[in-house]
Amino acid sequence: MGIYVLCIILFLIGLYCVIRKRNIIKMIIGLIICEYAVNLFFVLLGYRFGGRVPIHAPDQEILNMVDPLPQALVLTSIVIGLAVTALVVGIAIRIYEKYGTFDITQINKLKG
Repeated sequence: MGIYVLCIILFLIGLYCVIRKRNIIKMIIGLIICEYAVNLFFVLLGYRFGGRVPIHAPDQEILNMVDPLPQALVLTSIVIGLAVTALVVGIAIRIYEKYGTFDITQINKLKG
């Protein structure tokens, strides 16, 4: 149970960076931290201790197993997250080229 709480704390750290930071690069890093926290949470949900194992021989004793479905979902999530991160970094570069700053407050002041 403590591992799940650590995932939630990691997600909240990333969410804090996205909401409270004024630098676009720090916001992107917070978004990446949130993504990795969710991926870690899914992987931890797929790990089974003891319990029922779907396919095994009667004479085998299986103590631990990993469900492959959350692993496949996380693999898909990593690919989608990479594309989203590349898109957000590209937008940040275009904002820097136009305004000359990564600071959100300065960009709002330049709005005309």
